[in-house]
Amino acid sequence: MSTANSIPDNVKNIHLIAVCGTGMGALACMLKDLGYAVTGSDANVYPPMSTFLMGKGVFIFEGFDGQNLAYGPDLVVVGNAVRKDNPEAVKLNEMGLSFCSMPQALNHFVVADKKALLVTGTHGKTTTSSMLAWILYVAGLDPSFMIGGILLNFDGNYRLGNGGYVVLEGDEYDTAYFDKQSKFLHFDPYVAILTSVEFDHADIFNDLSHVKATFDQFIAKISTQSSLIAYDQDENIDDLLAGKNINIPNVQRYGSQPGSRWRIESFYVKLPWNCFEVSQNGQVFGEFKIKLPGAHNRFNALSAAAAAHQLGISSDVIAKAFETYAGVKRRQEVRGVKNGVTVIDDFAHHPTAVKETIRAIRPFYPDGRLIAVFEPRTNTSMRDIFQDEYPRAFDMADIVCIRKPPLLEKIPEDCRFSSEKLVEDLKKQGKEAVYFPDTDAIIDFVAASAQVGDVVLVMSNGGFDNIHERLLKAL
Repeated sequence: MSTANSIPDNVKNIHLIAVCGTGMGALACMLKDLGYAVTGSDANVYPPMSTFLMGKGVFIFEGFDGQNLAYGPDLVVVGNAVRKDNPEAVKLNEMGLSFCSMPQALNHFVVADKKALLVTGTHGKTTTSSMLAWILYVAGLDPSFMIGGILLNFDGNYRLGNGGYVVLEGDEYDTAYFDKQSKFLHFDPYVAILTSVEFDHADIFNDLSHVKATFDQFIAKISTQSSLIAYDQDENIDDLLAGKNINIPNVQRYGSQPGSRWRIESFYVKLPWNCFEVSQNGQVFGEFKIKLPGAHNRFNALSAAAAAHQLGISSDVIAKAFETYAGVKRRQEVRGVKNGVTVIDDFAHHPTAVKETIRAIRPFYPDGRLIAVFEPRTNTSMRDIFQDEYPRAFDMADIVCIRKPPLLEKIPEDCRFSSEKLVEDLKKQGKEAVYFPDTDAIIDFVAASAQVGDVVLVMSNGGFDNIHERLLKAL
């Protein structure tokens, strides 16, 4: 590693390579708000991120070019999508410029002397961290945060507050071409939440044991003065907490298992509310309601409540925050209702997330059919790793529409996921399932077959060719 991988004193000008990603864009805006002169570059410069950044006063170079660094920035922040042969990565080394990764910059400039509240795990990070940020805001603690989704309460994915806490979504993806460790390993949390540990990110991790080894490393690094709030119905978390590396005296389990410090004792759905009662150490802590459906969101809320309690926030304030929590874009977000048909957008892609999302939505729309539309497009879902698990994920859907993976050429031929096989397997289970080669065909099919009262649940981690707006128009 180059000795220039450091952040010098007296930084004034900062350049970000691959600035248009969600995290890098947020960091660029935070740095600008902190008073730095900020430039950035990206291969794909287009709205809304490009116009948002330019509106904040961030100058953007279109395309990667060594000349973009000719002005000699004091620091270059390198995004994790940037390869070492990127012309700007090559140039910064030639010029001997100081450089760092996004988490290094976030730690140095934003976390600084604040206490970090870090949400980690395979599932639920964005929702849980956004709930926690909103609780702190409602409590008057003026938090900072950086989260991997647009929080509807703030209409943004970052905030610079004057309070003593910063809420971070702890990503297990790798850091940069010069630092292959997971991003969350860069942070020293005051309170950490661990929601789940499953195999994902097949382009980064070899297998489940590789994922567990990374989370093991994370847990081992947590300070003895810190708290770890961990889900109690995950065997992989049980294994990690039984390991020899645990030196955190304050490990709190949450969920519904006997003996856990934080438990959901009872729950019910009273539209539009998802209601539940929480106990702490067997004593009633409070009764809460959220507008997000599903058991997984009750547990997300429970972990956020447990973390907030660590900071001295009362159950009354937590309840008020939950009732006014508006959610996150692309997390069970209702995009519109046309002729009695509701179109919902969700980020689900891992089979566990697909299953839990369908299960969550079902009771909120009891009168119509649930039409599940799925696009496998992550580096994991386009591989055949979960080929045999996906059929079970659609159990509670009435009609299942599966698109051909849009970027399949990125995956070696011998380990590609087959949408056709998934449809065949679903049909063997008695499901009405249809394979589609493209998005246009899905829109035509759904527009022709959807009935009043139906809900169309669209699941993808990408833009899915703007299917939501186009489908609403077609309906």
